[in-house]
Amino acid sequence: MFARALPSFFTIGNLFLGIISIILAVQSEWQYAAIMVIIGMLLDGLDGRVARMLNTQSEFGKELDSLSDVISFGVAPALIMYVAVLKDYDIWGWIITAVFPICGALRLARFNVQPGIPGYFIGLPITAAGGVLATMVLYSDLVQRPMLVLGMLLLSYLMISQIKYPNFKKIGFSRSSFWMAPLLLVFIAMIAVRYPEQFPKVVFVPLALYAFYGLMKKSILKRRREDLEEPVEE
Repeated sequence: MFARALPSFFTIGNLFLGIISIILAVQSEWQYAAIMVIIGMLLDGLDGRVARMLNTQSEFGKELDSLSDVISFGVAPALIMYVAVLKDYDIWGWIITAVFPICGALRLARFNVQPGIPGYFIGLPITAAGGVLATMVLYSDLVQRPMLVLGMLLLSYLMISQIKYPNFKKIGFSRSSFWMAPLLLVFIAMIAVRYPEQFPKVVFVPLALYAFYGLMKKSILKRRREDLEEPVEE
């Protein structure tokens, strides 16, 4: 019984952290709000792997995961961005804030009915998009606000795009290494609490590279096709 419920505990933990992130964002604690999103990402990555390892996949778990992701990686990062940047844009700030979780919900709904190509996601996963947005806000003192807004809109587009992204969720781990997962979570949480300002900024880098990987790859493939279709002069 416990084994069947274990993946859902990870999912609920992700949802709980998403709610805490929203509360912290409202209190202008952006660094800690971003950390909650990052730890939520780790829990989100574990629930599916644990379910596959224990052979306890279910439609209930799938739907719970999607609903949790909308809150933790859609609403929470968008609210962090609103409190930090978009609140000064009046009604446009409201609209842009709403666009991000809406695109995330559309992305999840499409994934649930059209899983896509084996080994790839179609469109940027909301988990990665939310992680990028939550940590990108911490650079608001170095980057001009219009650039942050454009970055948020670009992430929204990437979620609903047809761009392919590598799917690392299928990479599992052995039962013998399962006990290390809680230790890893505790270790990362300790580092995050010890370095609340630096930790999310460092995490931003690999997340941003993943987000723009698909866009760059599509641009390169498009350029190659154009070169192949270009007529040869006699």
